[in-house]
Amino acid sequence: MRFATKAIHAGQEPDPSTGATIVPIYQTSTYTQAGVGDHKGFDYSRTVNPTRSALEKQLAALENAQFGSAFASGMAATSAVLNLLSAGDHVVVTDDLYGGTYRLFSRVFSRYGVEFTYVNMADLAAVKAAIRPNTKLFWIETPTNPLLKLIDIAAICNLSTGGTVVAVDNTFASPYFQLPLALGADIVVHSTTKYISGHSDIIGGAVLTNNPDYHEAVRFVQNSVGAIPSPMDAYLTLRGAKTLALRMREHAANAQKIAEFLESRDDVERVFYPGLASHPQHELAKRQMSGFGGMLSFTLKGPQSRALDLARRTKYFSLAESLGGVESLICHPGRMTHGSIPKEEREARGITDGLLRLSVGIEDIEDLIEDLRAALEATAPQTAQL
Repeated sequence: MRFATKAIHAGQEPDPSTGATIVPIYQTSTYTQAGVGDHKGFDYSRTVNPTRSALEKQLAALENAQFGSAFASGMAATSAVLNLLSAGDHVVVTDDLYGGTYRLFSRVFSRYGVEFTYVNMADLAAVKAAIRPNTKLFWIETPTNPLLKLIDIAAICNLSTGGTVVAVDNTFASPYFQLPLALGADIVVHSTTKYISGHSDIIGGAVLTNNPDYHEAVRFVQNSVGAIPSPMDAYLTLRGAKTLALRMREHAANAQKIAEFLESRDDVERVFYPGLASHPQHELAKRQMSGFGGMLSFTLKGPQSRALDLARRTKYFSLAESLGGVESLICHPGRMTHGSIPKEEREARGITDGLLRLSVGIEDIEDLIEDLRAALEATAPQTAQL
């Protein structure tokens, strides 16, 4: 099966009891048993639920993985992967990453004796220098959030030694545009809140792998901790993922045109989008991804306060956190998604108060460009040549 077919059919056979074409919402916490231990594979919904199982099969198929585990959020999925580690283990982490992941690593797992080194993972020499004898995990985001850096997944995997796990947060690209397991990664993590569900109406996460040992360890955490999606959320994610191929093509086409529009303007300082020839890793993006995605960031000429002003002036780009829905969003990373990172660290990494991030939706592209043009012109420095 090819991608779009898998999205609609994998894990979604007709219901055996009724023939229902669509996977039912099994809104139950428990299951009646014929005798002690004599049941139909289901005993308690924290452990297993038919709607969630269908979602896990669907998502595994989309990532070309053997195993999938669904979680109540992307952060719950990330936490499950980090629970593969023990006190004294060391992690090499992308320095440009989601603020919630940074918060989890720096303020939760560091208290348990797990050590983290943040490096520019686009620089392989820096990655090599960061490796220690106790390094057990490489944590990769690519493209990164919010600066859209590309990390060479295969090259990082080649640096990995026995027992060192390579985990990739594939949320920005989605499995439609990037397949990290095929490039050598051990584990893929998603916030299914974003592109996979695609409609900004659920919170969810997933961990996908081909390694049975990692899968069993993650499933143990899933059951023990219990951070699972509800049957309704699993159903909505299943439904949303059916149109992932269609949506991602539209997201990427719109983002490309908006990136080119922004780059053409004299009052825009810089545009961060891997689909632009000016992106320093454009060639890597063409090799590693089958499309450039719907996320981009940019900085403006003029005072940094201009970004805050522009963010509240757009009409079709809603000022909001999150990403990956059919509607377009604008975000100020320094004050919103990455506010948990200390200001000095944020700015050292390039996340200044002048940076804006766009999640480009699937509205008509002319409406989106007109919306941005109006906001840019309303906030333009007097000296800019428009």
